[in-house]
Amino acid sequence: MTRKIITDSASNMRTLDGADFSIVPLTIITGEKEYVDDANLDVSLMAEDLYRYKGRSSTACPGVGDWLAAFGDANEVYCVTIISTLSGSYNSAMTAKSQYEEEHPGRKVFVLDSYSAGPEMKLMAEKLRELVNSDRDYDTICREITAYKEEHTSLVFSLESLRNLANNGRVSHAVAAIVNIIGIRLVGNVSEEGQLHPVHKSRGEKKAIASVFQCMKNQKYKGGTVVIDHCLNEGAAVALRDTIKSEFPDANVRIEKTTGLCSFYAERGGLMIGFECGI
Repeated sequence: MTRKIITDSASNMRTLDGADFSIVPLTIITGEKEYVDDANLDVSLMAEDLYRYKGRSSTACPGVGDWLAAFGDANEVYCVTIISTLSGSYNSAMTAKSQYEEEHPGRKVFVLDSYSAGPEMKLMAEKLRELVNSDRDYDTICREITAYKEEHTSLVFSLESLRNLANNGRVSHAVAAIVNIIGIRLVGNVSEEGQLHPVHKSRGEKKAIASVFQCMKNQKYKGGTVVIDHCLNEGAAVALRDTIKSEFPDANVRIEKTTGLCSFYAERGGLMIGFECGI
């Protein structure tokens, strides 16, 4: 029996060692160019292009066929998608699930709406790796990964610009205008309904990092694994890691980079922090 883990490219992942793994790419679209968020994408170049680009831009989710191709011939497939209120990726994956299970009786596909993006999706994929490599059955894996998502992971972000989020209707232009004031950074999280929720407006990076850490502790962070994904802002990621480890010296804190879709929404200078909470 073969088991496979799949995420869309909003997870900021390209590989997952120790598992049969694939990503399904989203696409970033401008009036000048399209960027497919796969391993061939030069993310730094794309981010620089988007920083200079002043026109409209949008994103496109994977199609049903993209998900079906990723399923391959696996007996059990476990998918993690970007938050369904931000993209149609979840709906495409669910349609692919129905088609795959109908065409291949006995095979099973589980689709998890992460209600998140980026590093929190990574934590879910890594937990799935642990579960699928165990002797747990399909129903137990589905139940345990859902509980892990609902009870033990969270996301905080710090953004220097909300232009692309506002242009795509994800936040109001009024909120975006506040962040565009020089030196203001928006710190926020994702609500239980899957909506982006501003928590603090901090002037300067140092205050933003302090706000991020406080937000993590307010969400019951107690020293679990942390993944900090940054968009061309490694210095801030290092400063946040050092802040976390000053209070939780044994914490596993990783610094990684955003890939295409999350670089589009986080924009230059943005941080996305996924972390285990309550454990």
